[in-house]
Amino acid sequence: MNIGVYPGSFDPITYGHLDIIKRSAKLFDRLIVAVLSNPQKSSLFTVDERIEMIRESIYNTPNVEIDSFKGLLIDFARLKQARVIVKGLRAVSDFEYELQMALMNKKLDDHIETIFIMTSSNYSYLSSSIVKEVSSFGGCVASLVPPLVEERLKQKFNNN
Repeated sequence: MNIGVYPGSFDPITYGHLDIIKRSAKLFDRLIVAVLSNPQKSSLFTVDERIEMIRESIYNTPNVEIDSFKGLLIDFARLKQARVIVKGLRAVSDFEYELQMALMNKKLDDHIETIFIMTSSNYSYLSSSIVKEVSSFGGCVASLVPPLVEERLKQKFNNN
């Protein structure tokens, strides 16, 4: 079985993430969206909340599953028997960091490849950080995230 892993914090999931998920799901028999659980990083949403929002957002993509992981991504990929890590890129600045990570992952396990997928141009500016910032000030994020995520952001920031 051809298995890919698309890792990230997804705090929260955006239409940019969903673009990468839908496009990369076409490349694999099974795509695992892997939500990073990093206790050293301050997240707005819990891992369970992020998984639930992703699940609700991709309900019609049957070959995609959602899981979470701690520690090294390469260990998670091995555990899931994935041979490919999918990384979404928005800009050249993303590439520099992601290239370093891909090379380190290759050093740790040369049987697992990393592929880069450019996000669609209409999402190239979009990040979870921007979404959270706009939402925290009561701005409209309806065109940036699914309705469920927009509602959850309003609840977190008391912007009802």
